[in-house]
Amino acid sequence: MYDHILDVIKQTEIDYDIKILYACESGSRAWGFPSKDSDYDVRFIYIHRKDWYLSIDQERDVIEIPMRDKVSIPVDDLMDMSGWELTKALKLFRKFNPPLLEWLHSNIVYYESFSTAEQMRNFGEKIFSPTSCLYHYLNMAKGNFREYLQGDAVRIKKYFYVLRPVLAARWIKKYQSIPPIDFHELFEDAALPLDLHEEITTLLKRKIAGEELNAEPRIDVINSFLQNEIEELEAYAKNLDYESVDPTEQLNDLFRSTLEEVWG
Repeated sequence: MYDHILDVIKQTEIDYDIKILYACESGSRAWGFPSKDSDYDVRFIYIHRKDWYLSIDQERDVIEIPMRDKVSIPVDDLMDMSGWELTKALKLFRKFNPPLLEWLHSNIVYYESFSTAEQMRNFGEKIFSPTSCLYHYLNMAKGNFREYLQGDAVRIKKYFYVLRPVLAARWIKKYQSIPPIDFHELFEDAALPLDLHEEITTLLKRKIAGEELNAEPRIDVINSFLQNEIEELEAYAKNLDYESVDPTEQLNDLFRSTLEEVWG
């Protein structure tokens, strides 16, 4: 599959006359708990030629293969590939967008060319906003908790839609740093009570074994933990100050230098 992903990356560059700067895995495979039929969620950042940026009309700034866009070679059914144009990515980076930060720190990198991604990683460490990122994960946890874990029966995979953002928010509260993308690292660092640790470990094994779609009676010890954590994180977040950092000029410089590095 790795070779196929590289083939699609290269064909995307040819078909859309772009350069892909960085491509990684962003889904359950990067989080460390793929099931046997998990998709390959490939995410990438790309740049157009200089003339594209000199048009008076705003062009589309995403590529989604095969959902909305096509390439001239067959694409595996398990592959979901989506990319952001560089200025879109940098605008989101300016807002400390956590999904983008996760992309840049993914432990499965399919492709990286030129210096842009590494510069963004280094810059992100300097301007990282604990407050903004903690709120992102907290709001994700709250929304998923309300949507997926309130019924009498719950699908196994849905627990991780809440567990992962809760543990990521806990990491930010504890370390004031970008949380790791790997779930196991977040999970072990949390040092949870033994009964809770065992319940989650069992769920994790069953998800990896392919039981993720099974709906079963709600696990109250996990629900209680998540509800208490969300309430504590909300109380903690209310006392945080928003950091005011405007890295626009540095990001403008990064964009311009990337144009020169890629296209000359």
